[in-house]
Amino acid sequence: MYLRHSPTNKQLTTFLLKLINLVFLVYFGTNGAGKTTTIRMLLGIIKKDTGNITWNGKRVERKSVNFGYLPEERGVYPKTKIYDQLMYFAKLKGMSKSEADKAINKWAKVLKVEEYIPMPAEKLSKGNQQKIQFMTAIIHNPELIVLDEPFSGLDPVNTEILKNIIIDLVKEGKYIIMSSHQMASIEEFCTDILILNKGKTVLQGNLKEIKETYKANRLELSTNKNIDEYIKEFNMGIEFSKNNEYSIKIDSEEKAHQLLHKLVSDDIEVDKFEIKKPTLNDIFIEKVGE
Repeated sequence: MYLRHSPTNKQLTTFLLKLINLVFLVYFGTNGAGKTTTIRMLLGIIKKDTGNITWNGKRVERKSVNFGYLPEERGVYPKTKIYDQLMYFAKLKGMSKSEADKAINKWAKVLKVEEYIPMPAEKLSKGNQQKIQFMTAIIHNPELIVLDEPFSGLDPVNTEILKNIIIDLVKEGKYIIMSSHQMASIEEFCTDILILNKGKTVLQGNLKEIKETYKANRLELSTNKNIDEYIKEFNMGIEFSKNNEYSIKIDSEEKAHQLLHKLVSDDIEVDKFEIKKPTLNDIFIEKVGE
Protein backbone atom coordinates (compact mmCIF):
# COMPACT_ATOMS: atom_id res chain seq x y z
CA MET A 1 0.00 0.00 0.00
CA TYR A 2 1.15 3.54 -0.66
CA LEU A 3 0.03 6.50 1.38
CA ARG A 4 -1.71 8.97 -0.87
CA HIS A 5 0.52 12.05 -1.15
CA SER A 6 3.04 10.22 1.07
CA PRO A 7 6.15 8.04 0.58
CA THR A 8 6.02 4.25 0.27
CA ASN A 9 5.05 2.64 3.56
CA LYS A 10 5.07 -1.16 3.32
CA GLN A 11 5.62 -1.56 7.07
CA LEU A 12 2.39 0.29 7.76
CA THR A 13 0.53 -1.92 5.31
CA THR A 14 1.68 -5.10 7.03
CA PHE A 15 0.86 -3.68 10.45
CA LEU A 16 -2.65 -2.58 9.54
CA LEU A 17 -3.40 -5.94 7.94
CA LYS A 18 -2.58 -7.60 11.28
CA LEU A 19 -4.98 -5.48 13.31
CA ILE A 20 -7.17 -8.49 14.09
CA ASN A 21 -4.45 -9.63 16.52
CA LEU A 22 -4.45 -6.36 18.45
CA VAL A 23 -6.59 -5.05 21.26
CA PHE A 24 -5.73 -1.38 21.17
CA LEU A 25 -3.53 0.33 18.61
CA VAL A 26 -2.57 3.97 18.99
CA TYR A 27 -0.52 5.71 16.38
CA PHE A 28 1.28 9.01 16.54
CA GLY A 29 3.06 11.40 14.27
CA THR A 30 3.89 15.04 13.87
CA ASN A 31 1.40 17.31 12.13
CA GLY A 32 1.19 16.22 8.51
CA ALA A 33 2.80 12.82 9.12
CA GLY A 34 -0.09 10.97 7.45
CA LYS A 35 -2.25 9.84 10.40
CA THR A 36 -5.62 11.12 9.18
CA THR A 37 -4.76 10.19 5.59
CA THR A 38 -4.15 6.61 6.70
CA ILE A 39 -7.45 6.50 8.57
CA ARG A 40 -9.33 7.84 5.55
CA MET A 41 -7.74 5.22 3.32
CA LEU A 42 -8.48 2.51 5.87
CA LEU A 43 -12.18 3.41 5.82
CA GLY A 44 -12.38 4.02 2.08
CA ILE A 45 -13.01 7.75 2.38
CA ILE A 46 -10.14 8.47 -0.01
CA LYS A 47 -8.66 6.09 -2.56
CA LYS A 48 -5.36 4.40 -1.90
CA ASP A 49 -2.90 4.18 -4.75
CA THR A 50 -2.34 0.41 -4.50
CA GLY A 51 -2.75 -2.52 -2.13
CA ASN A 52 -5.53 -3.95 0.02
CA ILE A 53 -6.84 -3.22 3.51
CA THR A 54 -8.89 -6.01 5.02
CA TRP A 55 -10.54 -6.87 8.33
CA ASN A 56 -11.17 -10.57 9.03
CA GLY A 57 -10.53 -11.19 5.35
CA LYS A 58 -13.10 -8.60 4.24
CA ARG A 59 -12.61 -5.16 2.75
CA VAL A 60 -13.41 -2.43 5.24
CA GLU A 61 -16.78 -1.24 3.91
CA ARG A 62 -20.15 -0.51 5.50
CA LYS A 63 -21.68 -3.57 3.87
CA SER A 64 -19.01 -5.97 5.13
CA VAL A 65 -17.55 -4.55 8.38
CA ASN A 66 -19.45 -3.02 11.28
CA PHE A 67 -17.19 -0.10 12.15
CA GLY A 68 -17.52 3.23 13.89
CA TYR A 69 -15.57 6.34 13.01
CA LEU A 70 -14.93 9.52 14.96
CA PRO A 71 -13.32 12.06 12.60
CA GLU A 72 -11.04 14.80 13.84
CA GLU A 73 -13.36 17.44 12.37
CA ARG A 74 -16.68 17.92 14.17
CA GLY A 75 -19.67 16.91 12.05
CA VAL A 76 -22.74 17.93 14.05
CA TYR A 77 -25.49 20.00 12.47
CA PRO A 78 -25.73 23.25 14.49
CA LYS A 79 -29.46 23.93 14.00
CA THR A 80 -30.69 20.37 14.48
CA LYS A 81 -31.64 18.87 17.83
CA ILE A 82 -29.12 16.40 19.19
CA TYR A 83 -31.70 13.63 19.58
CA ASP A 84 -32.80 13.94 15.95
CA GLN A 85 -29.20 13.84 14.75
CA LEU A 86 -28.38 10.74 16.78
CA MET A 87 -31.55 9.02 15.61
CA TYR A 88 -30.70 9.85 11.99
CA PHE A 89 -27.17 8.43 12.22
CA ALA A 90 -28.40 5.36 14.09
CA LYS A 91 -30.94 4.59 11.36
CA LEU A 92 -28.26 5.04 8.70
CA LYS A 93 -26.37 2.28 10.49
CA GLY A 94 -29.34 -0.07 10.37
CA MET A 95 -30.83 0.40 13.84
CA SER A 96 -34.56 0.41 14.47
CA LYS A 97 -36.16 3.40 16.15
CA SER A 98 -36.59 1.55 19.46
CA GLU A 99 -33.00 0.25 19.40
CA ALA A 100 -31.68 3.70 18.63
CA ASP A 101 -33.77 5.36 21.35
CA LYS A 102 -32.49 2.89 23.93
CA ALA A 103 -28.88 3.39 22.84
CA ILE A 104 -29.21 7.20 22.82
CA ASN A 105 -30.52 7.22 26.38
CA LYS A 106 -27.85 4.79 27.53
CA TRP A 107 -24.88 6.68 26.10
CA ALA A 108 -26.28 10.09 27.04
CA LYS A 109 -26.29 8.95 30.64
CA VAL A 110 -22.80 7.43 30.46
CA LEU A 111 -21.35 10.53 28.79
CA LYS A 112 -23.29 12.86 31.11
CA VAL A 113 -25.01 14.78 28.29
CA GLU A 114 -28.63 13.90 29.07
CA GLU A 115 -29.65 17.54 29.50
CA TYR A 116 -28.38 18.43 26.04
CA ILE A 117 -30.24 15.75 24.06
CA PRO A 118 -33.33 17.95 23.34
CA MET A 119 -31.18 20.97 22.39
CA PRO A 120 -29.83 22.06 18.99
CA ALA A 121 -26.11 21.39 18.65
CA GLU A 122 -25.22 25.09 18.51
CA LYS A 123 -26.18 25.38 22.18
CA LEU A 124 -23.46 22.92 23.21
CA SER A 125 -19.84 23.66 24.04
CA LYS A 126 -17.15 22.26 21.76
CA GLY A 127 -16.35 19.57 24.30
CA ASN A 128 -19.96 18.40 24.54
CA GLN A 129 -20.28 18.44 20.76
CA GLN A 130 -17.26 16.15 20.70
CA LYS A 131 -18.98 13.75 23.10
CA ILE A 132 -22.09 13.73 20.91
CA GLN A 133 -19.97 12.93 17.90
CA PHE A 134 -18.35 10.11 19.84
CA MET A 135 -21.84 8.74 20.48
CA THR A 136 -22.50 8.58 16.73
CA ALA A 137 -19.34 6.48 16.35
CA ILE A 138 -20.34 3.82 18.89
CA ILE A 139 -24.14 3.97 19.04
CA HIS A 140 -24.55 0.96 16.69
CA ASN A 141 -22.19 -1.27 18.72
CA PRO A 142 -19.41 -1.61 16.11
CA GLU A 143 -16.71 -4.30 16.25
CA LEU A 144 -14.02 -1.98 14.87
CA ILE A 145 -13.76 1.58 16.23
CA VAL A 146 -11.52 4.20 14.63
CA LEU A 147 -10.94 7.38 16.64
CA ASP A 148 -9.10 10.40 15.25
CA GLU A 149 -8.08 12.74 18.09
CA PRO A 150 -10.97 11.72 20.39
CA PHE A 151 -9.84 13.89 23.33
CA SER A 152 -9.68 17.09 21.31
CA GLY A 153 -11.55 19.91 23.05
CA LEU A 154 -12.25 17.96 26.23
CA ASP A 155 -11.45 19.20 29.73
CA PRO A 156 -9.68 16.85 32.20
CA VAL A 157 -12.98 15.60 33.70
CA ASN A 158 -14.50 14.72 30.34
CA THR A 159 -11.21 13.27 29.12
CA GLU A 160 -11.35 10.87 32.07
CA ILE A 161 -14.97 9.94 31.26
CA LEU A 162 -14.12 9.20 27.64
CA LYS A 163 -10.96 7.35 28.58
CA ASN A 164 -12.88 5.03 30.91
CA ILE A 165 -15.47 4.34 28.21
CA ILE A 166 -12.72 3.41 25.77
CA ILE A 167 -11.16 1.09 28.35
CA ASP A 168 -14.55 -0.60 28.86
CA LEU A 169 -14.99 -1.01 25.10
CA VAL A 170 -11.61 -2.74 24.90
CA LYS A 171 -12.64 -5.06 27.76
CA GLU A 172 -15.77 -5.92 25.77
CA GLY A 173 -13.56 -7.13 22.94
CA LYS A 174 -13.81 -4.14 20.64
CA TYR A 175 -10.82 -3.40 18.44
CA ILE A 176 -9.79 0.23 18.60
CA ILE A 177 -7.47 2.22 16.37
CA MET A 178 -6.70 5.69 17.68
CA SER A 179 -4.72 8.62 16.40
CA SER A 180 -3.79 11.06 19.14
CA HIS A 181 -1.22 13.51 20.44
CA GLN A 182 -2.21 13.15 24.11
CA MET A 183 0.38 10.57 25.00
CA ALA A 184 0.23 10.90 28.76
CA SER A 185 -3.44 9.89 28.79
CA ILE A 186 -3.44 7.07 26.27
CA GLU A 187 -0.20 5.50 27.50
CA GLU A 188 -2.27 4.18 30.37
CA PHE A 189 -4.32 1.83 28.21
CA CYS A 190 -2.83 1.32 24.73
CA THR A 191 -1.18 -2.04 24.01
CA ASP A 192 0.45 -1.36 20.65
CA ILE A 193 1.79 1.78 19.01
CA LEU A 194 2.81 2.95 15.58
CA ILE A 195 4.75 6.19 15.05
CA LEU A 196 4.67 7.90 11.67
CA ASN A 197 7.14 10.48 10.41
CA LYS A 198 6.54 12.03 6.98
CA GLY A 199 4.39 9.10 5.93
CA LYS A 200 6.89 6.43 6.98
CA THR A 201 6.71 4.09 9.95
CA VAL A 202 9.63 4.82 12.30
CA LEU A 203 8.54 2.62 15.23
CA GLN A 204 5.87 0.00 15.74
CA GLY A 205 5.01 -2.82 18.11
CA ASN A 206 3.94 -3.62 21.65
CA LEU A 207 4.49 -0.60 23.91
CA LYS A 208 5.64 -2.67 26.89
CA GLU A 209 8.17 -4.58 24.80
CA ILE A 210 9.44 -1.35 23.21
CA LYS A 211 9.97 0.24 26.61
CA GLU A 212 11.93 -2.80 27.80
CA THR A 213 14.55 -2.05 25.14
CA TYR A 214 15.25 1.34 26.74
CA LYS A 215 17.39 2.00 29.79
CA ALA A 216 16.01 3.94 32.73
CA ASN A 217 16.58 7.65 32.22
CA ARG A 218 14.69 9.39 35.01
CA LEU A 219 14.67 9.39 38.81
CA GLU A 220 11.80 10.80 40.82
CA LEU A 221 12.68 11.81 44.37
CA SER A 222 10.86 13.38 47.27
CA THR A 223 12.83 14.42 50.36
CA ASN A 224 12.44 16.45 53.54
CA LYS A 225 14.95 19.13 52.44
CA ASN A 226 16.61 20.68 49.43
CA ILE A 227 19.14 18.33 47.79
CA ASP A 228 20.27 20.44 44.83
CA GLU A 229 23.92 20.24 45.92
CA TYR A 230 23.79 16.45 46.13
CA ILE A 231 22.40 16.24 42.62
CA LYS A 232 25.16 18.51 41.30
CA GLU A 233 27.75 16.40 43.11
CA PHE A 234 26.64 13.36 41.11
CA ASN A 235 26.54 15.34 37.84
CA MET A 236 22.84 14.80 37.34
CA GLY A 237 20.45 17.18 35.61
CA ILE A 238 17.31 18.46 37.31
CA GLU A 239 14.30 18.36 34.99
CA PHE A 240 11.86 19.55 37.63
CA SER A 241 12.00 20.59 41.26
CA LYS A 242 9.41 22.05 43.58
CA ASN A 243 8.92 21.77 47.34
CA ASN A 244 11.73 19.20 47.57
CA GLU A 245 10.19 17.00 44.89
CA TYR A 246 12.53 16.22 42.00
CA SER A 247 12.54 14.72 38.56
CA ILE A 248 16.17 14.02 37.71
CA LYS A 249 17.79 12.93 34.46
CA ILE A 250 20.06 9.91 35.00
CA ASP A 251 22.43 7.95 32.78
CA SER A 252 22.56 4.83 34.97
CA GLU A 253 20.56 3.17 37.73
CA GLU A 254 23.79 2.58 39.65
CA LYS A 255 24.37 6.32 40.01
CA ALA A 256 20.79 6.78 41.22
CA HIS A 257 21.34 4.21 43.97
CA GLN A 258 24.61 5.90 44.91
CA LEU A 259 22.74 9.15 45.37
CA LEU A 260 20.16 7.40 47.53
CA HIS A 261 22.90 5.87 49.69
CA LYS A 262 24.51 9.30 50.15
CA LEU A 263 21.21 10.92 51.16
CA VAL A 264 20.43 8.19 53.69
CA SER A 265 23.97 8.37 55.07
CA ASP A 266 23.48 12.09 55.70
CA ASP A 267 20.17 11.48 57.52
CA ILE A 268 18.01 13.01 54.78
CA GLU A 269 14.53 11.50 54.74
CA VAL A 270 13.58 10.07 51.37
CA ASP A 271 9.81 9.75 50.97
CA LYS A 272 9.89 8.68 47.34
CA PHE A 273 12.57 7.04 45.21
CA GLU A 274 11.45 5.76 41.81
CA ILE A 275 13.62 4.95 38.80
CA LYS A 276 11.66 5.26 35.55
CA LYS A 277 12.13 4.32 31.93
CA PRO A 278 11.42 6.82 29.14
CA THR A 279 7.81 7.89 28.73
CA LEU A 280 5.98 7.51 25.46
CA ASN A 281 6.49 11.23 25.00
CA ASP A 282 10.27 10.77 25.37
CA ILE A 283 10.25 7.97 22.79
CA PHE A 284 8.16 10.02 20.37
CA ILE A 285 10.50 13.00 20.57
CA GLU A 286 13.52 10.74 20.09
CA LYS A 287 12.04 9.23 16.93
CA VAL A 288 10.64 12.33 15.22
CA GLY A 289 12.11 15.29 17.11
CA GLU A 290 14.68 16.06 14.44
